[in-house]
Amino acid sequence: MSKSLLVETIVAEHGLTKVAANEIVGTILDTIVSTVKKEGKIALPNIGTFQVAKRPARKGRNPSTGEAIKIPAKNTVRFKASTVIKEAVAKTKVAK
Repeated sequence: MSKSLLVETIVAEHGLTKVAANEIVGTILDTIVSTVKKEGKIALPNIGTFQVAKRPARKGRNPSTGEAIKIPAKNTVRFKASTVIKEAVAKTKVAK
């Protein structure tokens, strides 16, 4: 689902204007990003947890030349789905 489809769903279900729904979705996403940056973690009940994870430096290879390269350490974000989502997905049939 894209952001625009999420906005359309909110408009259809709650009777808000498209502008208001877009602002709400934008505020939610901005809040998630700023909280993860500031606190390193945000837990959203019945959705899941976004958490900063550190990736250590490692050695890699340039696929074009085969030359060994050093990949620097960096921070990344991990998402762990809530039990509610995991159970809901486990009950669905896999689409082919």
